[in-house]
Amino acid sequence: MTMLNRSAPNAPSTLALTATEIGVLDRLNDEPKARQKTLSHYLIKIARLGGYLARASDPPPGNTVM
Repeated sequence: MTMLNRSAPNAPSTLALTATEIGVLDRLNDEPKARQKTLSHYLIKIARLGGYLARASDPPPGNTVM
């Protein structure tokens, strides 16, 4: 999923996640509503569950965080 995000961050989230997984992640209220729900958006939501802070200066989440 990390490598797919690096090559195509604007790809649809259905490439890596099921509809059930997307629904569960959408119910998390950890950030404001996003305009686009891309693979990159959901990758960051998953990484935040593991402690990724998603600050402006942070690199994208890698394999270790995921």
